Parts: sequence; C-alpha cells; structure tokens
Amino acid sequence: MSRRTVIAAVIDLLLVVIFCAIGRRSHDEANVVAGLATTAWPFVTGAVIGWAATWALYRDKFDAYLIFPTGVLVWVCTVVAGMVLRVVSGQGTAVSFILVASTVLAVFLLGWRGLARLLPATKN
Repeated sequence: MSRRTVIAAVIDLLLVVIFCAIGRRSHDEANVVAGLATTAWPFVTGAVIGWAATWALYRDKFDAYLIFPTGVLVWVCTVVAGMVLRVVSGQGTAVSFILVASTVLAVFLLGWRGLARLLPATKN
C-alpha cells in the first residue's frame, strides 16, 4: 500500500472520529474517552468496510483520492454500517441524527477529496 493511500485512510478515520467528537461535545456528554470510543466504533468500522469494499471492487484502478468511487463508497458504508451497528449495540438512530450524520460525513469524506484534487501533488 502506498504512502498516499495510507494518508487518505488516516484522513478518513480521523474525520470520522472528529465527527463523533463534535457530536458528543455538542450534547455535553461525559466520559470523554470511553464515550468517544462507544460513539465512534460503529462509524470507524463502517469506514473500514468501505475501504475494504472499494479496494476489492476497484483494486486494479484504486485511487484513494477519488470522490467516486472511493469517497462515495466509504461515505455510504460509514453511514449505513455505522447506523446498523448503532442499532445492534443499543445506540440511538433518530431520523434527525441519520440526516445530520449523513450530511456531515458527506462533507467530511467527500469534501477533503474535492479539496485535495485542487492540489497539484494529488492530481493524476
């Protein structure tokens, strides 16, 4: 795996954790580290599933910096698997939360890729 791919994966995972931290902070929830881990693991797992799916489907032409298919697949898997795992683990999935999570994660996971495409070093 190239250094460029590892950097992209780290950015995605970091942004997923930041999303969870912002959500916990906006609700003034306690138990910072344990609470963040509880909130983040379903979405982190979803992101990992998205990365694995993208790699498996597009192995020959995989580019971690592409909005489509990589960014979209990672985003969809992060949201869908994250919500399913939240339900399985007894965490909430109110419709408003699903909408906010989907929107913020789209901005994060697709947005950085869009910005990165503007930089000469990341263009193919």
